[in-house]
Amino acid sequence: MKFFRLFNLIMLSVMILSCGCSQKAKGGDNGYTMTSIYVKTTELELQVGDKVAVKAYPVPSMAVPPAFQWTSDNNDVATVTSGTIHAVGVGEATVSVSYQDLVTNISVTVKDVQSEGNLTAMYSLAPNTANQDPLLQVGDAGSYTDEGLLVNRTGARVMLNKFYALAEREIRYEIVPSADAVVNFCSSQGDFNSVLDMQNRTITIRSNPTAVSENVPFLEGGRTYVVEVIHQYQRGALKVTDPQSGQTAIVSAVMDGPGGCGKGALQQGFSVGMQWDHYCFVLEKGESVLVRRMGVFALKNDVRLLIYGDSISQPEGYFPTADFPRAWTSQIIAALGGNAMSSGRGGGTIDTVLEYIKNELPYLKTKYVMVTIGTNGGNTEEKLRELVNYIKDQGAIPILNNIPCNESASQIENNALISKLRDAMGIKGCLFDLCTSLAGDGKEVDKSMMYWEDYTDYPAPLTGWQIYHHPNEKGGDAMYKRTLIDIPEIYQ
Repeated sequence: MKFFRLFNLIMLSVMILSCGCSQKAKGGDNGYTMTSIYVKTTELELQVGDKVAVKAYPVPSMAVPPAFQWTSDNNDVATVTSGTIHAVGVGEATVSVSYQDLVTNISVTVKDVQSEGNLTAMYSLAPNTANQDPLLQVGDAGSYTDEGLLVNRTGARVMLNKFYALAEREIRYEIVPSADAVVNFCSSQGDFNSVLDMQNRTITIRSNPTAVSENVPFLEGGRTYVVEVIHQYQRGALKVTDPQSGQTAIVSAVMDGPGGCGKGALQQGFSVGMQWDHYCFVLEKGESVLVRRMGVFALKNDVRLLIYGDSISQPEGYFPTADFPRAWTSQIIAALGGNAMSSGRGGGTIDTVLEYIKNELPYLKTKYVMVTIGTNGGNTEEKLRELVNYIKDQGAIPILNNIPCNESASQIENNALISKLRDAMGIKGCLFDLCTSLAGDGKEVDKSMMYWEDYTDYPAPLTGWQIYHHPNEKGGDAMYKRTLIDIPEIYQ
């Protein structure tokens, strides 16, 4: 009996130890053992102030996700809290996500904010009594003084009635806010809001689903500050500088596109805003803000190529951040070593391009201007000819592309018109429709190359609309490779 009792005790101990070890390896209680940790990207290049949320997943996916541990080996460069990486200083760091003996590393490189240096002004104004520009629509928000534009009515918007879509740009203000001022530097469409709060000494980007803020302890009412609103593809930033002390603070957020729409979206995404369409500022609270100077700048002033168009040329709005390097514009820019910029406006037509290209191109040096327009209709021979001639008049070589295939087949008629005009005017273009079609004939879209946009649950007039329309990473690969065939000279 003693033998059997001893045997049973030994077996029970072995079972308990076995269950305990197995439970730790599983990371959960559903019977699947986690063998590794997966993150979508293991390399990040950020700028000071950026915050990026990284998600970790168990492998296999059936395993129950445990409470992952996040650490950084250099908190002076990058800190991490529950997967949110915050770039705080220039340099390199390794962020690790771990559970027990399983570890996955993310290499993080942080660079300084590109808001100084080789800039070119596309607009500049020192608003005051003697220097009033009708393009700066003040309304009853305030009045001009000898010192500048004094805005003292809360809730009233001041808007610069010039539209910019350049993906690497900033607007810069020199302001004197009151101690209680809350100023929102925003877009006319309301998609982008960046706030300077003097009373709470913070700067904030009101992104969705969460806002991103930074404390600015050096803020004091009645002092002069330089405020910069920066747009760099998927990244938006608000920077404030005290020119007397040299102190600087910045808050930034990175757009993470949904990869489709409605039920077709691959993920929820993180909305920062494309800064559509006109720059505005609003005194939300407080006594006043005095605006002494404002200007709109391109972050580069001499590039080999400018890429213009509608949402097809603005993939930063819908691409998931991890896949954005495979967008066709990103691949072209990378192949040129950064010697290019894009300028796209989602929902834009040729009329839109004609408007904002005149606000940007005259101030930029470039050899080639590539245009892909027509997805949203509005193309006519007369307008396309006007666009091509305008580019030539600015001393650049125009490239007029065929638009990619989509499920509505709207590209067929448009591309026939575009091809006819190219032949008549002796210019080149890239046949994006051929590389995104099933048979290579530019007619039926290859759905595997497009994001799925499902508006089943959207209100009218979109209710029930489903379409494969915007090129995904596979479409981006095909379009980039097609440029190597049709317009190789842009890389030479």
